[in-house]
Amino acid sequence: MDVHVIETSSLGDRSYLATDGRVAAVVDPQRDVDRVLALAGRLGVAITWIVETHLHNDYVSGGLELSRLTGARYGIAAADKATFGHQPLAEGDILELSPAVRLHVVATPGHTFHHLSYVAEGTEGLEGVFTGGSLLIGTTGRTDLLGGGHADHLARQQHASARKLAGLLPDGAAIWPTHGFGSFCSATQSSGEASTIERERAINPALRLAEDEFVHQTLDGLDAYPAYYAHMGVLNRNGPAPVDLRPPRPADAAELRARLEAGEWVVDLRNRTAYAASHLAGTIALGLDGSMATWLGWLIDWGAPLTLIGESPEQIAGARRELVRIGIDHVTAAASGRTEELAADPAQLHSTPTATFADLVTLRNAESDVVLLDVRLGNEWRDSHLEGAVHVPLPELATRVEEIPPGPIWVHCGTGYRATAAASLLSRAGRTVTIIDDLFANAAAAGLRMT
Repeated sequence: MDVHVIETSSLGDRSYLATDGRVAAVVDPQRDVDRVLALAGRLGVAITWIVETHLHNDYVSGGLELSRLTGARYGIAAADKATFGHQPLAEGDILELSPAVRLHVVATPGHTFHHLSYVAEGTEGLEGVFTGGSLLIGTTGRTDLLGGGHADHLARQQHASARKLAGLLPDGAAIWPTHGFGSFCSATQSSGEASTIERERAINPALRLAEDEFVHQTLDGLDAYPAYYAHMGVLNRNGPAPVDLRPPRPADAAELRARLEAGEWVVDLRNRTAYAASHLAGTIALGLDGSMATWLGWLIDWGAPLTLIGESPEQIAGARRELVRIGIDHVTAAASGRTEELAADPAQLHSTPTATFADLVTLRNAESDVVLLDVRLGNEWRDSHLEGAVHVPLPELATRVEEIPPGPIWVHCGTGYRATAAASLLSRAGRTVTIIDDLFANAAAAGLRMT
């Protein structure tokens, strides 16, 4: 059996296509299923099964559409009670792909109440397990997505499920998780790209710690997760509409100005260096070179008008693909080209100064009075932060601008991406901002005091 990875790095997730060379099963497909179909076509295999490990909270599934397009059977946990036609699955079911390959359904609650894993059996025996949001590489899926009141109970189930899988499989068996490569669905970030049961026994807290210690550590480490997650489970249970990747309606410079003047979201997809050098005043900086969809889905009011601007039609198309993965299907309009071409009036063109942490040292030595703003998330702040910094996580910034002391603001994050997004929000609110476009790891080396 060969397992092929279909990676969605922008969301921190992986889908899989498992095949014996003739037929294939697809596990946890993303919504843009053309990637899956293209892979199956290149391999010359027929997709006969599509399975979900759980109803996803961080993306809209492509399973229903893929089953419509291929005629493959679509397996979902029976207990999740999806409202569309599917094959209900439960512990003990065996899915025969071919005489050579089987998937054994194993109940592994914890990440969700009805989570399933799929143990792959080939000609050499048990080869590995598709773990979804259960046993991840060096961690497990978070247990608070269904409400904080369930987090303790689900964490205990997650501990038991991880040990259940470790007990079923030989040491050399591979684990193929869906989450953990940057996804907020994981309790902590993964510590590698591939793993086996043997490796997880050595590094995974669920397999090293007693239940109570694991639960305490897991719950204590959970941080905020994107607001758009609240919409994903409902979409996936009710059956997503077919994906639409057609280009948004084009907007001219006059329309862009009107939308900006109305206070609508006009998102600049260029990288942060280009944004800082020149941008339309009032635009929100969320470069396509980072986790644009995650942060946009977290920050925007769900269903609000959205316009995209970028350097090229290809950049707009890339953003469109990213957004449909999280259920943002309607983009009001889009425009591409040089920033000067998108301005109805040269007065719309603004720039934002950038600096490094070494520049901040120089500024502080000169006793200049500026506000240092840290927009990282809570766990990052608690782990380490700069002395004298004000902390407002990026997802909370739009509603907490008035809490930031008066004066010029120097804003930082971990790399510069979120700081640039924050600077665009602050500029739109009328604040004077400098972006610290530097790695947080450089701050201490520059001579800044940490707390």
